[in-house]
Parts: sequence; structure tokens; C-alpha cells
Amino acid sequence: MYRPGLNDLEAVIAVARRASFRTAALDLGMSTTALSSAVGKLEAKLGVRLFNRTTRSVALTEAGRLFIERVSPALQDINDAMEAVKAQQVTPAGTLRINAFTTAAREILSPMVLTFLRRHPQVHVDLVTEGRLVDIVAEGFDLGVRVADLVPSDMIAVSLGRPQRHAVVGSPQYFSRHARPRVPDDLLQHRCIRVRLPNGMLYRWRFEKGGKEAQIDVNGPITLDEASLARIAVLEGVGLGFFMEQDLRADIQAGHLVRVLEDWTPAFAGLCLYYPGRRHASAAMKAFVELAREHAASSPH
Repeated sequence: MYRPGLNDLEAVIAVARRASFRTAALDLGMSTTALSSAVGKLEAKLGVRLFNRTTRSVALTEAGRLFIERVSPALQDINDAMEAVKAQQVTPAGTLRINAFTTAAREILSPMVLTFLRRHPQVHVDLVTEGRLVDIVAEGFDLGVRVADLVPSDMIAVSLGRPQRHAVVGSPQYFSRHARPRVPDDLLQHRCIRVRLPNGMLYRWRFEKGGKEAQIDVNGPITLDEASLARIAVLEGVGLGFFMEQDLRADIQAGHLVRVLEDWTPAFAGLCLYYPGRRHASAAMKAFVELAREHAASSPH
């Protein structure tokens, strides 16, 4: 007789969370066919349909919503119990899942993640980058990395030290044809690389000086949604770009890019590693948090 196991229940919750069999299958490390089969077997056993499926969407039925409401807390209790047991291990091992936006991932990769792997070879780090701010508990992550202002208030945050700054840059080639902007409003007369945010909105360049703030909705010949692509366009002389300072430091020092409006881009809150206080920390998670504190103590402020 078929009895649903924890994996089957996790499968249903993953599909409900992602509203997509394909994305849920990627999260679970299984094929879409296997995931669909697991959910189908559970529906057959229960005698009700948990999801309404079309070629374009997946949505919970009313029965599915009630099922998730009852099952999710029970699964969380089971996972908490398993985490409590794993927390007793002495040697860091297993998988550590970290969520960060792309710039933050680049910032921590060498000094923290790779250093951690050399210290603890029995740990596998799963570093996921995405622009949207996710609920790390609901999405199954152990840790998150975000700018301090974006860390949820119910999380424990560990400052990673160095403050962040934006930088407006252009190539020497571009400035051979155009005057350098002296105030943010001058940007309206320049060709700029526009940036689209994960929610689809266009990013406004933000500035501050002496208590005065400005947000400029720049114009330009191209719109991109990835910083590395925008950097290429700026290096090619297409227009001005707005980036995180640390992503361009080498280009500026080498003279490949010229920085402008530096007095309008003050430092702001730096990166934080964060995690839920109620979760039982594994040995791997404890070791990574300790490394983060070491990194913060040695970083320039």
C-alpha cells in the first residue's frame, strides 16, 4: 500500500511555493517528470486534486490550500528536530545553502566561501544568486547576504565590515567626446546605461550630498539587467554606468574607466550575513558565521 513519505510532502510544498513544477524540480534536484509523478501519486492516494494545472500556470485548489496549511507546520517541526540532532555534530559537514544578490556573492566568494571550503573540506556550499529579496527560511536557505538595510528585522545579522558605495563611470573614449557631469542633473544630457530591476522597473540613480538627495531617471541607448553586461557597454564607450564601487575598483585604478560625481556617492550601510535565530545551527553554519565575524574584524571600516 502506498504511503506518502517526507519527500512526497516536500514535493507538494515546493510546487506550491514556486507555482511551477519545473522550478520546484530544480530546487529539489529531481526531474520534472519524477516530481509530477510524485504529486500525482499523492493526489491519487488522497482522492483529490491539489493543483489546477494549465500549460501556463500551476495553482493550488482549495483542497490543496487546506492540505498545505496543515502539512507545512508539521514538516517544519520534523525539520527542526532533524536540525537539532545535526547541530550536535562536531565536524562541519553536509550542505550549506546561502542566498545572495550577485554583487554580494562576488564580494564574499574569495575571502569567505573559498576560505571556508579550504578549512572544511567535508562541507558543500550551495551559493544561489538572485536579485529579489527572498524569505530564506521558506526557500530552504541556511544563510542570506544582503545590504544591512534589507535584512529582515526578525533575523540575526552579522556585519561583514566594509561600507558600500556607488560609482558613476565612463570610458576615456566617452569623455573625449563629452564633458564630465558635475552635478546629478547633468546626467540628463548624457547617454547612460539603463538598468532593469528584477521586478521589471527601471532603476533610478540615487545621489546624496550635504543632506540633499537626488534620484535621476537617466536616458540612454540600451537597457540591461546584469551588471557585467553594463560594464562591457561602458568600457566600449556606449555611455555612463552606475555600479557598486567594488565591482569597478580594478578598472578605475587601471585607467580603463573614469569616475565622476564621486562627491555625490557617499558610503552607505555595508553587507550583512543573516540567519534565523530560532533555527538550530549545524556545525557548518556555526563555522561559517564565525568566519564571517573574523572577516568583519579584519576588514577596513
